[in-house]
Amino acid sequence: MHQKSLSELAAGLRAGEFTSEALTRHFLDRIERFDGELNSVVTVTADAALEAAREADRRIAAGDAGPLTGIPFLHKDIFCTDGVRTSCGSRMLDNFEAPYDATVTEKLRQAGAVMLGKTNMDEFAMGSSNETSFYGPVKNPWDTGRVPGGSSGGSAAAVAARLAPLATGTDTGGSIRQPAALCGITGIKPTYGRVSRYGMIAFASSLDQGGPFATSAADAALLLEAMSGFDPRDSTSIDRPVEDYSAALEQDLDGLVIGLPKEFFDDGLDARVRAVIDAAIEEYRRLGATVKEISLPNSGLSVPVYYVVAPAECSSNLSRMDGVRFGHRCEDPKDLDDLYTRSRGEGFGAEVKRRIMIGTYALSAGYYDAYYLKAQQIRRLIRDDFVKAFEEVDVIMGPTSPTTAFRLGEKSDDPVTMYLSDIYTIAVNLAGLPGMSIPAGLVDGLPVGLQLIGDYFAEGRLLNIAHQYQKVTDWHTRCPAGYE
Repeated sequence: MHQKSLSELAAGLRAGEFTSEALTRHFLDRIERFDGELNSVVTVTADAALEAAREADRRIAAGDAGPLTGIPFLHKDIFCTDGVRTSCGSRMLDNFEAPYDATVTEKLRQAGAVMLGKTNMDEFAMGSSNETSFYGPVKNPWDTGRVPGGSSGGSAAAVAARLAPLATGTDTGGSIRQPAALCGITGIKPTYGRVSRYGMIAFASSLDQGGPFATSAADAALLLEAMSGFDPRDSTSIDRPVEDYSAALEQDLDGLVIGLPKEFFDDGLDARVRAVIDAAIEEYRRLGATVKEISLPNSGLSVPVYYVVAPAECSSNLSRMDGVRFGHRCEDPKDLDDLYTRSRGEGFGAEVKRRIMIGTYALSAGYYDAYYLKAQQIRRLIRDDFVKAFEEVDVIMGPTSPTTAFRLGEKSDDPVTMYLSDIYTIAVNLAGLPGMSIPAGLVDGLPVGLQLIGDYFAEGRLLNIAHQYQKVTDWHTRCPAGYE
């Protein structure tokens, strides 16, 4: 059952070939069997999942079923879930049980999806390798000596290993697309404001956006539609109708104009990864698309801009984690200053502390104009580059990551090198655009992701473009050895 598509699973449930309870037990068994090695799931909610599955079976029997009713999924441990530990991969929130549901959690519950548990992640979503988690690193199922990407590495690894057909993630600078690429699955970051951030614990509020992981674009379309929609509780949510993302999947690609940014094909791109991307572009030519070289001249500034803006916002957002209002509290503090200092010192890991310090410095008196304000001005130039490009092309394509998955610990002592692994994804978040990664090939047995970037609210078009490619290739159906 774990090799079936979402539509096949939904059809099987409706036809009575199997029940949601049986399907849920199947995936819970796979988590128990395989996740000891992968470390992709930090909380398994077996009893609640089985009860939700039984309720889904009742809905299906009554003819009250949608496309996700009875379908198991895993939830990134950044989305608040009523009565369930929501840790954000941090010691700071290790004992935090959310008293309410995030909007995304609520929507998926209403859709009848069955939550199997919460997935491991980089601490407070800060990382590109899923090595900063308090609960230890996640392993890539294609090679357990390598990283799955981050920060949503737990979700990506779990879907790649078929521990769940679907999973949620969040993307602040590439944290859905990069792990999707390194784990050989499909992941999409929608337009900023398309998916509610209410109840999604904040890292960088102007960049964070939730989105889906699946094996295919067709499956991702169904999950994204359920996650999307206006939410009055989120001031950044866009009041815009949600498309039927599945409806446009079969549109042909005749006349599609693909833009290839010359900045994405520089010396920093591994030559073997480039060969895979070139082959994917050639496949799109055969599908009727034309290709045009474009330039995003300010995209090279996206990494330094991001590492001013994101730390500044995280410094502000994490100030509430002080051992009084939220989070870990140290033992026997001598006074209030000691309480704050030791609680935060013990509760946060090294990468989170690093970013808080950078952000606090950038926002401090005398440095705000020199760093944060300047970064925001350059951010506007990056956005304008994309706006200009979309006057000429329908979609922008390129690599998701400059390399395949690197080895565990390989970049842990070099934060700057680690940050550069997101060099092709960060600009999309700074501009607030939708982007996705789809599997496009293998290099030495490791997946390579093709990145698709669309204009604002063009998620449906991106999913259509991805789906048409997946109809004529089988990279998205490949499963890591041992997890078949």
